[in-house]
Amino acid sequence: MPALPPFSRRRFLGTAGALGAAAAFGVPTAAAGAAQSHVVPIDWGSLGSYPGTDAAGGRVTAILAGSSRYLIGPWYAGMYTRYLPDGYIDLRGTDERAIRLPAMAAVAATTALTTGTYDPRTLSAANATIRTRNLIRTLAARHRANNTDIATRWGNGWQTALWAYYTALAGWLFWEKLDTTERDHLAAMLAWEADRLTTGNGVHLIGTGGDQLYMTRRDGTVVTPGDSKAEEDNWSAAALSLAAVMMPNHPNAARWTRRNVELLLAAAACPQDLTSDETINGIRLSTWLQGTNIADDGTLQNHARLHPLYMVAFDQSLYQGFVFALANRPAPRAALHNINRTYAALVDKPFPLPGGGTTPIYRENSAEIHYPEGNDWGTHFPFYFGNFDLLVTLTSQDTGIDPPAAQWERLHNEAQLALMSRFPDGRTYGPTTENTYYGREHRIGAMASQAYLTLFLTRNTTGNRLQWS
Repeated sequence: MPALPPFSRRRFLGTAGALGAAAAFGVPTAAAGAAQSHVVPIDWGSLGSYPGTDAAGGRVTAILAGSSRYLIGPWYAGMYTRYLPDGYIDLRGTDERAIRLPAMAAVAATTALTTGTYDPRTLSAANATIRTRNLIRTLAARHRANNTDIATRWGNGWQTALWAYYTALAGWLFWEKLDTTERDHLAAMLAWEADRLTTGNGVHLIGTGGDQLYMTRRDGTVVTPGDSKAEEDNWSAAALSLAAVMMPNHPNAARWTRRNVELLLAAAACPQDLTSDETINGIRLSTWLQGTNIADDGTLQNHARLHPLYMVAFDQSLYQGFVFALANRPAPRAALHNINRTYAALVDKPFPLPGGGTTPIYRENSAEIHYPEGNDWGTHFPFYFGNFDLLVTLTSQDTGIDPPAAQWERLHNEAQLALMSRFPDGRTYGPTTENTYYGREHRIGAMASQAYLTLFLTRNTTGNRLQWS
């Protein structure tokens, strides 16, 4: 297991305290730009401290420290070798590789730097700050809300709400280090993507309660066979939630808030919900839902199979707890809908084994995962599950499930640390077959940062700030 960084203070330092004076970049001290009229910065002084001495905190801290060190160190150095004439780094494209990957790296780096968990053995905190700011300011400037150059702009795509979420979250955490133009770019980028999801201009999310929110319609018609819309709904909800929290005074904040709840409920909708009289955040399930994305047993289909990796993609819904807590606001209870149902399917539901017998997806007393219909992404994903285990623990969504989520978190995250211990630079993966996704290291960093923030806001000295209403 990698040693925890001895310098870690495990408390929110804020970017000014942790990383030096904002004057180093000439950041203005007075509000001047359009972004300032809507964005409410994080009140770092109210967030208390977190010693990180609990076992789960130690594991997540080590994962975040290692991953962020790798991403902002060796990975950044090998990827970004020049500035363009306009002063921004060359992102080398506008697709997922070019935008999502650096956005995830920025989230990992900003979280580590602002919480004092950053490990400077590879790169100093000062240089890591410069690199992180480069990622944030370039990504925001290249979004179509701020960029008219068709060749270099991104946005309005299938996954771009998620990329905007990562970029804006990193920027919000790093707000004190950004100048007025950079802040305006971030606010404009996030507002543009949030508005797209509420006005019917989204690629897959058109209208309220439309078929494209669901794999299966209310009448049983399968719209997208083997392809649940759960993940797409909840990553779009993530952008809406962050926009509403960051910019509570924006004229469209109420629309973003409502649409966030709608997408959270659509993401986790199961057949039983279609006849349920339950009302969540003002929405009656039986009358609003027009379809489903998961089965009544908590499983879901993706990539034409029952896919455990997409079951734990409900981590994106649970991250809303920390997003709202950063603004001292309760998160919508819709984010918790059917999480217990899905987690029970991971821990307790038996599936056949090839050689006979049965086992749940979580194999007894083991970090090994059983994929009932195979896994097309590779062989090693312990932190995908350990991250979800931790979130389920912190949100108490394992009620009635045995063993409890905390036990699985230990098994899965110890396996993650064992993977990381193979390398001196903080990365997780070796052969491509372990995880075939080209953003595999960045995904670890993004999960670790959001898990850490959730942990901090649950166990800090001011009390559990994760509230739901």
